[in-house]
Amino acid sequence: MIELEDLRKHFGAIAAVDGITLAVGRGEVLGFLGPNGAGKSTTMKMVAGFVEPTGGTARVCGFDVTEQPIEVKKRIGYLPEGAPTYGDMTPLAFLDFVAAVRGFDGAERGRRIDEVVDKVRLADVIRQPIDTLSKGYKRRVGLAQAMLHDPDVLILDEPTDGLDPNQKHHVRGLIREMAAEKAIVVSTHILEEVEAVCSRAVIIAHGKLLADGTPEALLARAAGHNAVTLTLPQGQAQAIQADLASVPGAQAVDDIAAADGLTTIRVVPKEGRPIIDAVSALMVERKVELRQLHVEKGALDDVFREITVPAAEADATPAGEEADVHA
Repeated sequence: MIELEDLRKHFGAIAAVDGITLAVGRGEVLGFLGPNGAGKSTTMKMVAGFVEPTGGTARVCGFDVTEQPIEVKKRIGYLPEGAPTYGDMTPLAFLDFVAAVRGFDGAERGRRIDEVVDKVRLADVIRQPIDTLSKGYKRRVGLAQAMLHDPDVLILDEPTDGLDPNQKHHVRGLIREMAAEKAIVVSTHILEEVEAVCSRAVIIAHGKLLADGTPEALLARAAGHNAVTLTLPQGQAQAIQADLASVPGAQAVDDIAAADGLTTIRVVPKEGRPIIDAVSALMVERKVELRQLHVEKGALDDVFREITVPAAEADATPAGEEADVHA
């Protein structure tokens, strides 16, 4: 549904996007991650046809974004950063305008508008000027226009920006609901969103693709992945630490905290491999009075920093997402 081959965009001496190759199929929700200035928004603008590539190719549903831009735009729904709209219009007037641009008229136009207003829950503000709406409602108006024509491909730049927790939950549910029949790209700084809605995630920095995999595969790269934390009586903790260090697959045993006669210790595995079965077997064998046991999955934040910080330090050139956005 989306095919990028060696896609590049330069703004003068700045390589905002530097040779990205990527494919997204129907049924995938791709989390598009990267620090500020990574080139995320510029990449999405090229896919949506708002910015022309300097080199490489981008295709949507088999159509080249440069050579067949109208065919691409028919098949794509795009929620850009900031969700720009016409502030003096009401959501109803704006969606009616978008529906007309998309070629809908008569009963079909009304049906499309009613359906999308219901899906994104805009009925309460449908006749208020957009300028008077909260940031969250403005975002939902932008999402409604992207969904109105039921496109095969959705490009969503920070779709839950400005939404309260209940609204975020609703929008994430919408994305999951639509996912089976579409290819969806979600750019976000909220890493919990990736775990909540994405079937796959890529991380870019300085315009280069650095990681590509399922959220679970990326989490497996976290330093604390599959570490086991145990809370047990202090005396037993001291007696068992050496045995825990010799558990097959264990790399280190660390004291975390001690209070009220209890000690919490952490067993770190080698290369993130599961060690819970071996640790549990040892607890049973030694008849430890275990008060708590927890297996850590790690955090995407840690993986994100591990992947992107070295890249940022290696290249001191200030490539700017801010420059991309306003160029």
